Amino acid sequence: MRGPLAHQLLKLRDGSRQAAFERATREPARAQSDALGRILRRNAQTAFGKDHGFGSVSTPKQFASAVPVTEYEAIRPYVTRMLAGESGVLTAEPPLMFDTTSGTTGEPKYVPVPAGWCDEMASLTRIWMLYALRDHPAALAGRTLVVASPAVEGYTAAGVPVGALSGLTYQRIPWLVRRQYAIPYAVALIDDPDQRYFMTMRAALQHDVSAIGTPNATTLLRLAEVTRTDADRLLAAIERGTLGVEPSFTAHCDAGAQLGVLRSWCVAAPERARALAAAADRNGALTPAVAWPRLTLIGCWLGGSAGVHARRLGDAFGDVPLRDLGLLATEGRITLPIEDADPAGVLCVDTAYFEFVPESDWDRTDPALLTADELQDEEIYQVVITGSNGLYRYNLRDVVQVRGFHNRTPRLAFLRKAGDFVSVTGEKVHLDQVQAAVRTADAQTDAQVWQFQLIPDVTSLCHDLLLEPHRPLSTVLARQFLAAFDEALAQLNLEYSSKRRSGRLRGPRLFLMRAGWADRRTRRDIAEGRREPQYKWMVLPTAWDEVSRREVEMAVDTAGSFLS
Repeated sequence: MRGPLAHQLLKLRDGSRQAAFERATREPARAQSDALGRILRRNAQTAFGKDHGFGSVSTPKQFASAVPVTEYEAIRPYVTRMLAGESGVLTAEPPLMFDTTSGTTGEPKYVPVPAGWCDEMASLTRIWMLYALRDHPAALAGRTLVVASPAVEGYTAAGVPVGALSGLTYQRIPWLVRRQYAIPYAVALIDDPDQRYFMTMRAALQHDVSAIGTPNATTLLRLAEVTRTDADRLLAAIERGTLGVEPSFTAHCDAGAQLGVLRSWCVAAPERARALAAAADRNGALTPAVAWPRLTLIGCWLGGSAGVHARRLGDAFGDVPLRDLGLLATEGRITLPIEDADPAGVLCVDTAYFEFVPESDWDRTDPALLTADELQDEEIYQVVITGSNGLYRYNLRDVVQVRGFHNRTPRLAFLRKAGDFVSVTGEKVHLDQVQAAVRTADAQTDAQVWQFQLIPDVTSLCHDLLLEPHRPLSTVLARQFLAAFDEALAQLNLEYSSKRRSGRLRGPRLFLMRAGWADRRTRRDIAEGRREPQYKWMVLPTAWDEVSRREVEMAVDTAGSFLS
């Protein structure tokens, strides 16, 4: 009866909130005006609010005149004051924690997480669950596998935790829902990625899992790989009631206490082990689909490059409905998907205030921003968000497309990051980081780089570095350059480093290009209509061009093996 009880609790706690969300989607302009007014009133007396005259702002038009569109480096000085312990800087409410993500300069971004904003995000997650249960009432019949990151990865100088919002949200879900979890939070605190993936499946396989939720499908593909390759060790641990590994934990937790949690969770289950072994024998291998025949729903990202990986889940997890978790960022939740197999979600019009830059205005210094009620179907925009977490007119650089409407509110699908970003598994590698990593590798090897590009290969889970040096490089020197580039990029980008360590992102591949490649590409682009005075070399294209493929002279990967 666990599932029905959890479902009832969600309805009791959030049914009225879901109804309010539906009402807001019928009048998006009013909902957006109310959301903006609420955010401005709460924070009028903050340092940022005083600097920008929040007290005299009462309309969206006045707000646009008072506050310029910004990106993170513009608010970093305010955040730095918060990190030092100053109160009332960006938000009137003090932060519970700071969420982190990679910044364009290599220095991490710290995003404040006030308690009220955290509650808003958690409430939207529960509404997502209610919509999912509307269509899949058996989703909570068994256990739920939710993969999170540590809520605490360090502390500010003032003693405020720094970490991942997913970990905090994991802990703040209602108890009746949380007891449905297939793994304890202690698993997220395991430091070694291989141990963490093993323990995830060790804990989850002893249960009948009916729903799974994690943003990136590459996590699930890695779990499926662990299930297949470590099946004997997993089954032995389940049968005997052991962990199967000796886990090491993150520095900012009580390792002894977390080890105790894991040991109490992972009980001996010989009957379950035998049933899994028999099912694996019948099907030829142990897979999540074999272990969890009642799996009803998988929640993960379906848009952008993440959708490529999501389409590969069927082989390991079976023909299970997929539902997008929504356009989620460190900076906030933008959409709430309410249908399966669709990357589009309903704009969260009653929580944050949104503005949109039309595709036709991206190159302008003074673009005309539109409000949510002004968006047109099938048109493409960049998202600007104002939230109760201290981000005001913040350009996310997320590119979205309108895919119809729910009531009168647009449904948005994520397409990609705008401008100088590339990503394979969500690592968001910035142009500045790539340039810095190339410079580092060049300095270490004296490769004398002339021109380069970095191209994401979503299918192969890696980045391709195309390099034209001034002088021929030996295979030994090429490998040294690639290793130095990989290491430098990991130091500059936290998420790149994390995904490389966990194995979700494979090492980059280096393609040495023929002499004159960059010049020939440039001349061809200009001949095809690019304006020469404004011509800029594209460092981060989204895909290979066929001419460049024919220009490859030699290729190596981080393992040192020849690719061509």
